[in-house]
Amino acid sequence: MELIVTKNQELERFNTFGVKARSAYFVEIRTEEDLIELFEQGSLPDQKLILGGGSNILFVRDFEGLVIRINIPGITHEIRGTEVMVSAGGGVVWNDLVWYCVEHGFAGIENLALIPGTVGAAPVQNIGAYGVELMDVFQHCRAYDTLKKEMVVLNHKDCVFTYRDSIFKNKAKGRYIITSITLKLSTEFTPVTGYGAIGEELAIRGISSPEIRDMAEVVSAIRVSKLPDPSTIGNAGSFFKNPVISTSQFLPLKSKFPNIVHYTAGEGWVKIAAGWLIEQCGWKGKRVGNCGTWKNQALVLVNHSDASGSDIYNLSEHIIKDVKQKFGIILEREVNVV
Repeated sequence: MELIVTKNQELERFNTFGVKARSAYFVEIRTEEDLIELFEQGSLPDQKLILGGGSNILFVRDFEGLVIRINIPGITHEIRGTEVMVSAGGGVVWNDLVWYCVEHGFAGIENLALIPGTVGAAPVQNIGAYGVELMDVFQHCRAYDTLKKEMVVLNHKDCVFTYRDSIFKNKAKGRYIITSITLKLSTEFTPVTGYGAIGEELAIRGISSPEIRDMAEVVSAIRVSKLPDPSTIGNAGSFFKNPVISTSQFLPLKSKFPNIVHYTAGEGWVKIAAGWLIEQCGWKGKRVGNCGTWKNQALVLVNHSDASGSDIYNLSEHIIKDVKQKFGIILEREVNVV
């Protein structure tokens, strides 16, 4: 199929916030060969933006460069004893990969059910939820190196994963374009139930020994109850990271705010629930113009009707200011602002 680069492409349908923006150039990539061909053509704009499902991006202006949308399909697996290597194309919807693994009895990512976005974006963000992170099961990824102009394989160490972060977001931002990932899962299942409302939901369902499917269904139900559907109201899921602070910073906060929602994050560190911080500042369910925070989860910013990217960004600025003033904690955006 011929590689087609379009001009002046509208991007409203390519971002889950549903904000209006345009890109000077736009191309859809369906194979690694497409990507190689694109860069061999030369004379590409200096500004390039890699786009998957558009579920972790906020356009605050038109993009004057080339948007490269990764839409590479396919899921395969190889069983090696109790280990399973599962590979998926960068354009696969993440939740489709989760349920592929659930259906086949492959354990490891069931707690990541219903996270929006595509497979190719997952390592960039080091996606995580309910006590599990992508880096826990990540084996390697294939990517196009725009510096060397060749396909490369990056292993776990190469990706420098930390909480909601990776080399793709900082040191090597813009250098690599992920075309597929491979995860190391297992046919042996040990449920992770100690995070969030999972235990409570399992109890409601009368499940004492959950299976893989139980966990995926419970996590999905919790997410649906808390998070809005992007197909009905524009949003990008969690807008802010849960801040991680030192124990020395946490203890005075705990003394002042005994009900502060928190989790251990390694020796000497504590993770604070950003949604709780925002809610305590009176932002939960609040509407400002055409945007606001979700009624069931203050961590989610929503586009009620025709809000601009700048409207949503300005709302986030107000929230950051209020949380800093009340708690002395500076919230960091999880969403990529363009």
